[in-house]
Amino acid sequence: MSRYKVSLIVGDGIGPELSKCINGILENIHDKSSSLKFDIINVEAGDNALLKYKTALPEESLREIKNSQACLKSPVGESAADVVLVLRRDFKLFANIRPSKNYPNINSISKNVDLITVRENTEDLYVGWEFFSDEDTVISLRKTSREASKKISEYGFKIANTRSRKKVTIVHKSNVLRKSDRLFIDTAREISKKYPNIEIEEMYVDACSMELVRNPNRFDIILTTNLFGDIISDEAAQVTGSIGLA
Repeated sequence: MSRYKVSLIVGDGIGPELSKCINGILENIHDKSSSLKFDIINVEAGDNALLKYKTALPEESLREIKNSQACLKSPVGESAADVVLVLRRDFKLFANIRPSKNYPNINSISKNVDLITVRENTEDLYVGWEFFSDEDTVISLRKTSREASKKISEYGFKIANTRSRKKVTIVHKSNVLRKSDRLFIDTAREISKKYPNIEIEEMYVDACSMELVRNPNRFDIILTTNLFGDIISDEAAQVTGSIGLA
């Protein structure tokens, strides 16, 4: 018998309601399976935790997560960056895999969609390097490294290799972001050479946003950076019915 400790971040807003459903699903599996058991530990993080403990991710919660085999997270509120970014950094969660596909009984603007956005998850503007250069101006720094670009590209092509269409669309804005996105796309091209059986195309992020609405069926794997992937994957989710389905 396998027994797993699962930390569940209850979250804010609709988080507690979703967490109740998640608990129910895991408890149902626990009760009906003789080989798979769960110990579910609710942990506090987010806006309510910030009000209660003066920190959005208390040390006790982080300790419980580190001592678990898995962590499930419900939505958190305005303090999301203080929760999500810390978890991504501490656990080296470099790949954000966001599938978008049609589901029965869910209204959508397009049919037969089955794509995955493979989003680099640790760099870009989301590193949070911002400062005031004067009282009226904020400067944000964008980080793109060859190492992170290589890791996410490898991951994206490996996923594509398991799928029937075997196609990767590399999404970027290197015509404007000539150093950071050029590094990203050059690295992705280099990785693509290991997968000659996979079709690749390159697309500017604005064109990709348009094509997701006009013709989402053209996409299989979308490989992109953190900020672009965040926005594109939510758009792709709405194409198939709801942002909550991403």
